[in-house]
Amino acid sequence: MDRRRRITGVFTDIDDTLTTEGAITPDALAALTALKSAGLDVMAITGRPVGWSEPFALAWPVDAIVAENGAVALVNNKKGIFRTAGGHQTLSKIYQSDASTRAANLARLQAVLARIERELPDARRATDSPGRETDIAIDHSEFEHLDLAQVADVVRIMRSEGLNATVSSIHINGWLGDHDKLQGAGWIVRELLGRDLEAERDRWVYVGDSTNDQRMFEAFGNSIGVANVRRFEAQLSHLPRYITRGERGAGFAEVAAAVLAARTA
Repeated sequence: MDRRRRITGVFTDIDDTLTTEGAITPDALAALTALKSAGLDVMAITGRPVGWSEPFALAWPVDAIVAENGAVALVNNKKGIFRTAGGHQTLSKIYQSDASTRAANLARLQAVLARIERELPDARRATDSPGRETDIAIDHSEFEHLDLAQVADVVRIMRSEGLNATVSSIHINGWLGDHDKLQGAGWIVRELLGRDLEAERDRWVYVGDSTNDQRMFEAFGNSIGVANVRRFEAQLSHLPRYITRGERGAGFAEVAAAVLAARTA
């Protein structure tokens, strides 16, 4: 309980953590609202593309969505923290790399994506691929289905080409650069809040559901898996410290209720 009282911020994955069957549930949305209303910092960190994330960054009560496994962030400008030259943009998009680096990486990534689809006939790019700016994604469970051996083949090709590769609950993501969810979390806390996440990690919760969350599970003492994380237990080197009773959005709502109850106890 003492540990929960000290919590001032929540990081969360999106797919199968906030969402159920691809959509945020009313209980998860209400949980986000309650956390923000209580004064907590709330940020989503996802492997989804920045283009896909834009409507949610506008509609959900979150301070930012860090997309594409840490490469780019959408920051809600209601607090006036970031401004474009015109000064009226609702969302600011910030990157960890410059435009020329992104352009060179994108060309290389598209070549790797073409190789995967050529060599693995059952592997198909994710339907959200047009919104991706800094990575590639192969669908393994959202609309297509790949078995474990096929997933491993995709990962093998990505890594043979020098890409980082992780597997979420729906996609296999590949990218260039040394960012990931954990590094991206530290980056957005520094950019948005002007603070050092390393110095305050015990004041944050991380909520996730899959193998691409395991660095976060390892790093945060307040790491929580929603119940559907159990389907990946055999593949996780680092388990979350806690697992909720509820799955997906219901599990996230359970986390929010526990955090808020501790603050008023």
